[in-house]
Amino acid sequence: MKTTLIAERLFDGEQFHHNVPVTVEDGQVLALDTVAGSAEVKLQGTLVPGFIDVQVNGGGGVLFNDTPTVAAIEAIGAAHARFGTTGYLPTLITDGVETMARAADAAAAAIAKGSTGVLGVHFEGPHLSVPKKGVHPESHIRRIGDRELEIFARQDLGLKVVTLAPENVSPEVIRALVEAGVKVCLGHSNADYATTVAALEAGASGFTHLYNAMSALTSREPGVVGAAIDSDDAWCGLIVDGHHVHSAAARIAIKAKPRGKVMLVTDAMPPVGMDENASFELFGIQVVRQGDKLNALTGELAGCVLDMAGAVQNTVDMLGLPQAEAIRMASLYPAAFLGIDNRVGTLAVGKQADMVLLDENGRCRGTWIGGKQVFGL
Repeated sequence: MKTTLIAERLFDGEQFHHNVPVTVEDGQVLALDTVAGSAEVKLQGTLVPGFIDVQVNGGGGVLFNDTPTVAAIEAIGAAHARFGTTGYLPTLITDGVETMARAADAAAAAIAKGSTGVLGVHFEGPHLSVPKKGVHPESHIRRIGDRELEIFARQDLGLKVVTLAPENVSPEVIRALVEAGVKVCLGHSNADYATTVAALEAGASGFTHLYNAMSALTSREPGVVGAAIDSDDAWCGLIVDGHHVHSAAARIAIKAKPRGKVMLVTDAMPPVGMDENASFELFGIQVVRQGDKLNALTGELAGCVLDMAGAVQNTVDMLGLPQAEAIRMASLYPAAFLGIDNRVGTLAVGKQADMVLLDENGRCRGTWIGGKQVFGL
């Protein structure tokens, strides 16, 4: 069945249009026009490409580490779809190898099942730096071993991202991970500039939540942050919630990096989509929500209650970027990082019909994944 959506305003990934129809058939964009025989639906708001989040720890009251199952992955996806996320990587933070194996099995089963929006899996750790661990449990931080390498090398996990600290994983191992189809990101690291550059030369292609949990840029030692900003090729995830990164620091990175190399991420935790007062436990430590901020009782920031629609609007309001560029940072740029921008990230003929309807305040009013509406007010 063909359906034509006619929004007041449409952003195709390059420019805005007014009253341009999008006709969808079999999950793809058939035409940016009306097509005979299609059912027409008029929408109030701005229709934009679906958002892609490469770092999603939880949502809807679910933490992936606590319940590494297909049901948990789907619950997390449903929570984030309410905020325009049409593609995501369920993210497992540092944990034991048995939990990692269960998470891999769940991701593989979700991919095989065709669970809505699931693109693969992100392992954030456990091969990190203790001095930059944040809320990651030190008891599980360790050197990489054969069992972890076997998990990372699996070919049934969809798109694979692994965050590691380059001072604890050799360039040879990074190269092997890349050859196994892993997108290697650097993060939770206290490495110096030279060690970080060596990891990039070995094939690492991204940085996890830029500025947070990584050695800082200074005049004589650029550190991980300096290497990230200096690299023209590497992508950087950025948490724009007003707490993790100062607005000026975020703008500096965006100005310094080539266009398209900074993407929005949420680092979302279970309270996304839940009651404002929701709290949860992370490895036995109570994490408390205060407004739009999460803190462990030990003081550290503990992920986010940020959603992608909120991240886009914050990028406009807090950083002063044009709405078009903020949307690209949530759609096209993460798609390019994952190597799937040939099928998602923009609204164009032949691409998957992943779309978000935003109101005048940037709030999500509707979400379509593969042409099917999965959320709507």
